[in-house]
Amino acid sequence: MPRQAIVGHTRRLAEAATAAGPGAAVPTAPKWTVADLVAHLGRTQHWVAEIIERRITDPARLPTELAAVPAGSGEWEAWLTESAQRVAAACSAEALEAPVFNASGDERSGTQFWLTTMLNEAVVHGADAAIAAARPPAVEADVAAALITNHFSMLTSPTWGTQRPESAQALRGTGQTLQWQATDRIGAWSVERGPEGAKWRPGSGPADVTVTGPAAALLLTLTRRLPLTEVGVEGDTGLAEHWLDNTAHVSG
Repeated sequence: MPRQAIVGHTRRLAEAATAAGPGAAVPTAPKWTVADLVAHLGRTQHWVAEIIERRITDPARLPTELAAVPAGSGEWEAWLTESAQRVAAACSAEALEAPVFNASGDERSGTQFWLTTMLNEAVVHGADAAIAAARPPAVEADVAAALITNHFSMLTSPTWGTQRPESAQALRGTGQTLQWQATDRIGAWSVERGPEGAKWRPGSGPADVTVTGPAAALLLTLTRRLPLTEVGVEGDTGLAEHWLDNTAHVSG
């Protein structure tokens, strides 16, 4: 499913980007134009595909050259189709357990890490492109749920503190609890902020703040593509706002 979803969501991004035009602003990624968005996704997909294809395990040997971006927007769809299909093919069943560098340092194989990361890139930046084209973002509930799990896994991964030290520090706390509950499927995610950092687990329970909504809306809120006012909030709204301000998907 993730491999097909990467291709499908990349296609949606390409369609929305083409409709918006290369110079259009991206409201949810203010430093970018739509052309920047397209370049970022296509280059990242080619870059990750090369990492997996070459079975790179040493971060010092990561690719240093980026793919060339088409000169005109009329070539975007074909170029992004190629990059999406390449990275999906690289993440084959055979590659899933192969030795590949995992930037998160968690228990996943490198290919499993990159597969989920590439799905996240296609979906979240697909939402950016849709918003830039004045279209509603569309994310399937099961895809959104998988990416919410990935979101919390990344924020609590062994390398988060070195990659985003300001975020890791902000997530420390004294026992504050937050939870997200999807209203369109059985799924909930609970977080506790402790002195050593944040920890998460699947499931629900008593919390200082509970955020509810369809899984897609929860994902887009967590990545700051939708405002918190688009979902339900019960409890300490300030605690939820603080979490979002210090954890959202980075763009630009």
